[in-house]
Amino acid sequence: MTGLPDAAIATQLTPPASAAAKRRRTGADGPLRRFMKLVLPPIALFIVLLLLVELVVVAAGIPPFVLASPSAIWTQLVQYAPQVLAATLATGLNALIGLVIGAVLGVLLAIVASSVRAIDGMLAPVVAAVAVVPIVALAPVLYTMFGSTSEVARIMIASLAAFVPVFLNTLRGLRQVRPVHRDLMRAYAASASQQTRFVTIPSALPHFFTGLRIASSLAVISALVAEYFGGPRLGLGSAITTAAASSAYARAWAFVIGAIVLGLVFFALTSLIERIASRHR
Repeated sequence: MTGLPDAAIATQLTPPASAAAKRRRTGADGPLRRFMKLVLPPIALFIVLLLLVELVVVAAGIPPFVLASPSAIWTQLVQYAPQVLAATLATGLNALIGLVIGAVLGVLLAIVASSVRAIDGMLAPVVAAVAVVPIVALAPVLYTMFGSTSEVARIMIASLAAFVPVFLNTLRGLRQVRPVHRDLMRAYAASASQQTRFVTIPSALPHFFTGLRIASSLAVISALVAEYFGGPRLGLGSAITTAAASSAYARAWAFVIGAIVLGLVFFALTSLIERIASRHR
């Protein structure tokens, strides 16, 4: 039996368009309406919460070391905006490099583990051990190995944090291929590359992006926490500890806001990449 063209195989494996997809194509909801539905409600809730916190802090006379008022935090954020931006970029660069390294390593090892059952059995306990290693214990060891003036330790910690969810979710996705789809490809005498392109990769992509979204947040958190235990004092973690040690609690919260924004940016970027990749599937 001769193999069918790629277009024919794709047509056989592509499910019919759903009603939701048809509505999107017809443009039932415009961009402005989608923006108002998705963005405005959380922004309004956030503003209301800020006003409530400001009212409670001022009315109850809560001291700054317990809870700084939003107005004081905003003042410090504006005053130290260049420092917050520089610290955010320093931590973000380490987190980004760690995320890329961890994601690439996770995907490669997941492909190997899904292909060779023996390697999967050997990797399972290693991944489980990596997943439970505390940053508090790992950071000082890595700083001793690579030096307290190097960013290598922070990048390695972010890589390990990103590796685990990407590996586990990608491996699960590679194993989610339905037997009927594989049988259909064999019936069409599809080559190994065609099976990978039209069956394996589409099945694994949603799981991969789920792991990548989780890994993006973990990479930021790990890179920031690693800064508490040494290394160059350039990132958000170092700035937060320095401000808190100086009793500048509002300033410390200003750097915390930088960390929150950084985490949201990473999550938004990974979601955008997923949406772009999904359009071309």
